[in-house]
Amino acid sequence: MREAPVSPSPEPVYDRIREEVAARAERLWEVSLALHGAPETAFEEREAARLLSGELEREGFAVRRGVAGLPTAFTGRAGGGDGPCVALLLEYDALPLLGHACGHNLIAAAGLGAALAVRGALGEVPGSLLAVGTPAEERGGGKVVEVEAGLFDGVDAALMFHPGVHSWARAPLTASAQIRVGFHGRAAHPTGNPTEGVDALGALIQLFNTLGVLDRRLPAGSHVQGIITDGGRATNIVPEYAEGMFGLRGATTAALEELVEELRSCAEGVALATRTRVEVAGVGGRYEHFRDNGVLSGLFAHHLDRAGIGLSEPVPGVYLGSSDIGNVSTRVPSIHPFVAIMGADASDHTPEFAEAAAGPRGRQVMLAAAEALACTAADVLLRPEVPGRAWACLREMAASGR
Repeated sequence: MREAPVSPSPEPVYDRIREEVAARAERLWEVSLALHGAPETAFEEREAARLLSGELEREGFAVRRGVAGLPTAFTGRAGGGDGPCVALLLEYDALPLLGHACGHNLIAAAGLGAALAVRGALGEVPGSLLAVGTPAEERGGGKVVEVEAGLFDGVDAALMFHPGVHSWARAPLTASAQIRVGFHGRAAHPTGNPTEGVDALGALIQLFNTLGVLDRRLPAGSHVQGIITDGGRATNIVPEYAEGMFGLRGATTAALEELVEELRSCAEGVALATRTRVEVAGVGGRYEHFRDNGVLSGLFAHHLDRAGIGLSEPVPGVYLGSSDIGNVSTRVPSIHPFVAIMGADASDHTPEFAEAAAGPRGRQVMLAAAEALACTAADVLLRPEVPGRAWACLREMAASGR
């Protein structure tokens, strides 16, 4: 459950933040459209990183590029004295073929606007304000790398929003992993010496059949989706190697780990039955499930409501995919609310959603989210009880396994 905002509220600061966002509205929209018009996929976001880090640098942020060993990651820092540290997260990678059909151009512009508005409204930042460029959310997990590199060490709140088809105060995001399974057999001519062949592709197909049986008994939030990435080279050769890629999701990180082991057991059983040899390996970093911080998401919802956009609780049993923000949320109090730019009958990762991400409702939501993120950041920086309550909320969730 979301928690009610704590008090007292720094109302004059909220008013200044609103003015700062309004003064930058046209430029923020220009930035959003520039990203939208030149989409770059995972780890290729060179122009996006240059544009966003340049905006921060021009407004006095101390910018570091290529952080965490990622050429398209960056940070911009203001302040740096004693006190809390707030991170505003910017995503900016696009989808292959679909461009910004997940609306990351709006996420980046809102995070940028929030960072600039907080600094503009506060002048001297008490504590630290950090804008974090996080590449490759769609594939590869830039935040996973940044967490492992210690980029979020010392951060008291990690804040971002996501455009969607629902307006939900918290994000039901599952844990996920990509697993490659390769079967090794023995090549042969299917007519000339068929008994000498060991069909690796047949083994892979049998694994798909086995997983189909497994899928029927998986709990809510868990599933396996696979594709064949190597099925042989010619029809007159028994395939000596076949490979599949499997996307696994679990409602919790623990459920995902159990599912990975189930997949491994199934693959080993098929290999034993077909006299093949199997290799099972993870690809990229695993995304942990998202832990919403009720203290911070309650504050964000309150501020967004002031802008005329109400948020509700998620529909039970409905999951909205996975994100590398999950890895941040297990270590730092975090929020990832969804704000609708289309109706609930639509879907992201579609051409229609990409169009909406450059449309008038997308602009309205981006500016409202920038203001609400900035006000939430100000709460963390100016209200001493907020960071403590946020950390207590995270510790409680961790202790209960949520």
